[in-house]
Amino acid sequence: ALRREVNHLRRVVHKEYSFHQILGKSKPMQEVFELIRRVADSTTNVLITGESGTGKELAAKAIHYNSRRREGPFVPVNCAAIPEPLLESELFGHVRGAFTDAKADKRGLFEEANGGTLLLDEISELPLLLQAKLLRAIQEREIRRVGTTRSVAVDVRIIAATNLVLVEEVKAKKFREDLYYRLNVIEIRMPPLRERREDIPLLVDAFLKKCAEAGRKPVRGLSESALALLIDYAWPGNVRELENVVERALTLARSETIVPEDLPPMVRGSRVDRRILDDAAERTLPLHAVEQEYIQKILDKTGGNKYQAAQVLGIDRKTLYRKLAEIEGKPHSEA
Repeated sequence: ALRREVNHLRRVVHKEYSFHQILGKSKPMQEVFELIRRVADSTTNVLITGESGTGKELAAKAIHYNSRRREGPFVPVNCAAIPEPLLESELFGHVRGAFTDAKADKRGLFEEANGGTLLLDEISELPLLLQAKLLRAIQEREIRRVGTTRSVAVDVRIIAATNLVLVEEVKAKKFREDLYYRLNVIEIRMPPLRERREDIPLLVDAFLKKCAEAGRKPVRGLSESALALLIDYAWPGNVRELENVVERALTLARSETIVPEDLPPMVRGSRVDRRILDDAAERTLPLHAVEQEYIQKILDKTGGNKYQAAQVLGIDRKTLYRKLAEIEGKPHSEA
């Protein structure tokens, strides 16, 4: 009876705080859900921004499946995953004989997405030449396959996604300003997990349930100390990293409850070591010396991984390299 009650409460919570497979009861996520609802039924182009692992593709799917285009196709493409010489053909298609291996006519992803939504993930990786062709396709609502001058009309809603600050790419002349404004009619920012820590218990519960449904060994939940460590951790890989950590812990757990020992060393060492601060105060160390000790402590906890250490410290890698060079008394180098 108790188990049934727990399962019922889980279903209620997930229904209340989920939006098309995206979970979140935090204020930042509720704002995301509200924005998705408001833009879904429009024809406006949307730019989804956020760090890797924050759920940008899920947000794009939520927009599509809550729009009038829901019966049409949802076609995602990662612009960074396709080699540059093939990208134009993938997006716009080609006609037979357009290039050496073009043995037959081929529809591109624009045509595949006709009547639906095309998600252009990692849009910042699109070469400038293709940016111009994309701009034309958006403005004219038509495309030209590689190897022909004949235009094909397309009815496609464009959602673009990036983990970069696209306006900075515009300033650096790496991204067309006119295309940026065409894509960024509405921006939806997916918050990093460290800005929505109150969602972590909800997400952990969902991941445990997902693993149980996949036939993995049943685990009732986490100990309070294990959950506290998950909430404290910086999550540089965001929700995707959390899911991987939960799956790992589930695999290693020796009992029905996940305990701190089942978590990766980096997560177990995520809390600020108060002893450093107490010891520094006792010895009246200058601030730069405290900083040096703390940086070294975080590097030890991350196994020397500078990228992860920078994420935990809340600084970029260049700043970390500069601080390490100062500590070692060497010229600044990223080598």
